[in-house]
Amino acid sequence: MGNALGITHEGLNAALGIKEDYKKGFPICLPGEDSRMLMPENLMDHGLDLRGFEDPLALAMMAARDPETPMALAAAARLSPLAGKTKLVSGIYDMVAEMTKHPLVSKSISLVTESAFNSGTIAQVRHHASKVIVHTRTQYTMALRQNLHALLEGVIAPRRFVREFFELVEAGNMRNDIRKKLVLSLLLSANIRPSIKFLLLENLRRIPKPVRLAIISEIFKAKPSRDIDIMKEELKWILGQENQAASVH
Repeated sequence: MGNALGITHEGLNAALGIKEDYKKGFPICLPGEDSRMLMPENLMDHGLDLRGFEDPLALAMMAARDPETPMALAAAARLSPLAGKTKLVSGIYDMVAEMTKHPLVSKSISLVTESAFNSGTIAQVRHHASKVIVHTRTQYTMALRQNLHALLEGVIAPRRFVREFFELVEAGNMRNDIRKKLVLSLLLSANIRPSIKFLLLENLRRIPKPVRLAIISEIFKAKPSRDIDIMKEELKWILGQENQAASVH
């Protein structure tokens, strides 16, 4: 429920939850949908009810703390129309410009505040954010392709490839279905060495749980082969370790 300050109790709780997720390295999910990651496009869609994430505090947390420019920029764009409504929210907006590590976010906020929250400027900032989101995702997708080619050519070391693979997937804010498809294509490929597949399995924890479980399920349903059988045993061990850790906590 809102108040004269322009913030809500639900928004405060959402902001604290987002802060904790960032601290733990967990992906931010759509409110009430733990199987769907929050994407920059979700923040740009004003027709989508984001519940507590609509609150200035939650949006400010994402704009200031999200490690990736597209998400932070999208959050700032969604926050912009709210920023001029109360002195408190305006102050929070200014703090985001100081705290964020993304120059584009700071620049967008400066443009809006310098225009005295002009609706035309806010629309321009929103349009620019949309273009950045599309361009960034295209860049990361191209980098993924280039790294895969380098791996097959023996130009890039397997451990570096796997590290950069997950970094690029995360930084590119890839949709869950794309993440699943990319990882499975590598795990099931006859052109990828088993050692690389094991490195991928070791890093599956970096993927949102619903996607991770879907990938594991596909592996267990795959046609038996030497590589598949070995991966199944490795996955059984990984799942056993996760269950053991969960029971301890």
